[in-house]
Amino acid sequence: VPHDPLLVSLFSDLAAMAEQQQFHLLLGNLMSPDNSVRKQSEEMYDNISGQTKITFLLQAVRDASAAEEVRQMAAVLLRRLLSSSFDETYPHLSPDMQTAIKTELLVGIQTETSPSIRKKVCDIAAELSRNFIDDEGNNQWPEVLKFLFDSVSSQNVDLRESALHIFWNFPGIFGNQQQHYLEVIKRMLVQCMQDQENLQIRTLAARATASFVLSNENNAGLLKHFADLLPGILQAVNESCYRGDDSVLKSLVEIADTAPKYLRPNLEAVLQLSLKLCADTNLTNMQRQLALEVIVTLSETAAPMLRKHTSIVAQSVPQMLAMMVDLEEDEEWAMADELEDDDFDSNAVAGESALDRIACGLGGKTVLPMIKQHIMQMLQNPDWKYRHAGLMALSAIGEGCHQQMESILNEIVNFVLLFCQDPHPRVRYAACNAIGQMATDFAPTFQKKFHDKVISSLLQTMEDQSNPRVQAHAAAALINFTEDCTKLVLEQVVTSIASVADTAEEKFVPYYDLFMPSLKHIVENAVQKELRLLRGKTIECISLIGLAVGKEKFMPDAAAVMQLLLKTQTDFNDLEDDDPQISYMISAWARMCKILGNEFQQYLPVVMGPLMKTASIKPEVALLDTQDMENMSEDDGWEFVNLGDQQSFGIKTAGLEEKATACQMLVCYAKELKEGFVDYTEQVVKLMVPLLKFYFHDDILSGSAESMPLLLECARVRGPEYLTQMWHFMCDALIKAIGTEPDSDVLSEIMHSFAKCIELMGDGCLNNEHFDELGGILKGKLEEHFKNQEVRQAKRQDEDYDEQVEETLQDEDDNDVYILTKVSDILHSVFSSYKEKVLPWFEQLLQLVVNLIGPHRPWPDRQWGLCIFDDVVEHCSPSSFKYAEYFLQPMLQSLCDPSPEVRQAAAYGVGVMAQFGGENYTPFCREAIPLLVGVIQAADSKSKENINATENCVSAIGKVMKYRPECVNVNEILPHWLSWLPLNEDKEEAVHTFNFLCDLIESNNPIVLGPENTNLPKIFLIIADGVANESVKREDGCSKRLANVIRQVQVSGGLWTECVSTLNETQQKAIQDLLNTA
Repeated sequence: VPHDPLLVSLFSDLAAMAEQQQFHLLLGNLMSPDNSVRKQSEEMYDNISGQTKITFLLQAVRDASAAEEVRQMAAVLLRRLLSSSFDETYPHLSPDMQTAIKTELLVGIQTETSPSIRKKVCDIAAELSRNFIDDEGNNQWPEVLKFLFDSVSSQNVDLRESALHIFWNFPGIFGNQQQHYLEVIKRMLVQCMQDQENLQIRTLAARATASFVLSNENNAGLLKHFADLLPGILQAVNESCYRGDDSVLKSLVEIADTAPKYLRPNLEAVLQLSLKLCADTNLTNMQRQLALEVIVTLSETAAPMLRKHTSIVAQSVPQMLAMMVDLEEDEEWAMADELEDDDFDSNAVAGESALDRIACGLGGKTVLPMIKQHIMQMLQNPDWKYRHAGLMALSAIGEGCHQQMESILNEIVNFVLLFCQDPHPRVRYAACNAIGQMATDFAPTFQKKFHDKVISSLLQTMEDQSNPRVQAHAAAALINFTEDCTKLVLEQVVTSIASVADTAEEKFVPYYDLFMPSLKHIVENAVQKELRLLRGKTIECISLIGLAVGKEKFMPDAAAVMQLLLKTQTDFNDLEDDDPQISYMISAWARMCKILGNEFQQYLPVVMGPLMKTASIKPEVALLDTQDMENMSEDDGWEFVNLGDQQSFGIKTAGLEEKATACQMLVCYAKELKEGFVDYTEQVVKLMVPLLKFYFHDDILSGSAESMPLLLECARVRGPEYLTQMWHFMCDALIKAIGTEPDSDVLSEIMHSFAKCIELMGDGCLNNEHFDELGGILKGKLEEHFKNQEVRQAKRQDEDYDEQVEETLQDEDDNDVYILTKVSDILHSVFSSYKEKVLPWFEQLLQLVVNLIGPHRPWPDRQWGLCIFDDVVEHCSPSSFKYAEYFLQPMLQSLCDPSPEVRQAAAYGVGVMAQFGGENYTPFCREAIPLLVGVIQAADSKSKENINATENCVSAIGKVMKYRPECVNVNEILPHWLSWLPLNEDKEEAVHTFNFLCDLIESNNPIVLGPENTNLPKIFLIIADGVANESVKREDGCSKRLANVIRQVQVSGGLWTECVSTLNETQQKAIQDLLNTA
């Protein structure tokens, strides 16, 4: 080994050079088209430590002698490394190394001759600065700020461009100094936007301004201050579009999406420009669609603001319709075998989607008048493309213009049906599309009102044998079927029969024998590969018909159908993963399970394999930063969720729908088969629990949540130990999901399931950590509830507030209240399981629940607040009395509340106080009686909206008489109470009243029976009505007692005749039913 220091340093330099050469080779191989070479290189790259990577990558980027693509690759990898692993790598470098990197980057930007490498080095510098902002907002790299200031005013255009590029990439680069430098930033941007000699500087300055605005979207003062830069952005949009660059236009779309208020001062100009670009056929389709996207996005993010400019919006409607007319003549269309989706980026599809969104965004009140005339004119145009577009437009606006179209649906349907006979097949196709869409948008009214018209019109369309592609619509068309009919028409007919059966339900029974033999014939004989879809759809159709007509009618065929399904299932192992039959089979099995009930259990061993395989599909996912995303497009089947901070999550959507269907089917089996499903609970639980974190698909998440209590119920038969193990496996995941799920529909499903699980598992199912976490989450939900209400109140003061905004706020309010009901569900399950010992835990929520019942809160808050206190009284008494000061007076006052829902919650509260509260509540029960009587005797107490509250008052008085008779003059109240029976709406409370009635009769209460039993006919009437209205069910204990009362009267002939003679036919039948079953 040489000892000469010069030689040592030479050797180490040579070694370093050799290593660097090796690294360049590695980078080249990472781009190799050969998969195995690439995979091997990726493994080698992953094994190099982070610190070494940083040094090597930076050297490669700065090595002017290396190949351009190697340097580009190194730059991309270095930015990724800083983006994803900064904390694991950078701080561990020596201080000298850290300084060297910062210096190298800034020198690199100034000396680099290749524009694309320079841009990438700017990206690295921006990424590094992003990581240098500390918790106080200080940028720990002051040199980069000095570099920005120096470069932006430099004579060198490349440096000006670099400074703008870094600022565009990371507009938060000034950290807590931003306010201090605000004027400088503004001046710098204005100056660059006015650079007459360099288009790229003007363009980049506009993008950088947009980026800065977006990163300060919530800073109203700043947006106002920068409003005068918007005309410059618009000028750059216009200029760059005509030079084939749509990057500034994309920035404008982002502003419309995220910071629409910024556009307000110049909204007219924004809309005029978007309209002009959209209408200019010299631009590319993509640019025109992006320009339209600005208007459409604003209709979603700032509808009230846009509604003040309806004249311009009205001018955009013909643009959308013109795009929809942009169709190709296609000789092959009529005979094409596949129903291809039209090219998804075509103008026709973009126009249709824009129309749909703008109708939903601005509402039918605004949009329908704008579009009605245009559609009518288009439908009368001799050119088929216009008629086609008119019908497609009608389909597109149905959801948004729902209310306005509903009133004129009759005329619309009559008009559309005329086009089922249009001379051009694609117009007939569009007419069928419109009918199908309206059937969805206006269900079930549409089916009920227009059944005959639509079916007969579609039957005529079936004569059209020369155009197999025109949808074959009507079920009865099967009869017209000829031998040489193509499979496409068969597929459509089978689908149509299925949907008719699904809608008609038992009315389909007369047609059953007409169709079933042909359908079974298809499943037996359509075995060729190209007939797989037909076979799958036919299997679906048979199962839908079975469900529609019911077990009795279907049973003779059920065994044969099951054999056919089993045969397909056993061939399943040979099916390819993307075989279309799979998803139809999975749904068909679940319907068969619903039809056959427990008899289905024997087929589970065959069904569960493929079902679990499909439910276990693992989609391909990737964590990307925003710039990598530009290389991946959504048309390759990727969808992206923006995680903020320049990162996005990508997921490949193939197989997701099938996975969702399979999860729903597992829920169905657990629900239908209960303990019959027990053998599969363990594997299903292991599959479902991790899916509570499956954020890419709401149905999968909801299915996972819904399955939890059902699986516990299935597993009960295995005994408490097995059940507890299963619950422990779910519990943490459920609580975490409640804390993190952002979507309110899915959240309410998870909360509902969690509450059901606790009811099922009972006392002891939650440990202290669970309670701590749950308490924190519920507290958060209640606090958020109040905060959201404040935000909505503020929106009502906004200058753009109008009645449509109010509708949106109402929807948000409904969502919030729905979550509140689920908070109440969870508390109910905790109180009913844990009783009084849970009260100390509840105290952290006490003040928030007290706030709910304050006199100025909206009625749903008061309703649900009272329900929570009702549960406290019902399940945690007598200790509940220590909170009486908080809820007793509000509850009394609520008995006379204008809102029936609040009265009902208060009346129920009085009932549970009497029944469970203990003697502390006696004075309160006494005070409540006259108020309850007042509610019952009010003029409209029996009206539809009041009846439930009234019946709860009747039941509450019954409970006070039964459990706290000292609070009330029973003899005085009883005759009135009898006259208020039976309760028909609130079945649970009806049972309480009937039980008390039995107590009174069995104890021969003279007031109830009347002198000489003269009240018995009246009692018979009450019992008969109760049975007829199903307020008394055979499983209720009181049905036996009531039957005994009747049997006692039966033995005394005269009295029996007198009692029965006052009853009508329905009531007599009800008495007979009671005697037969109880």
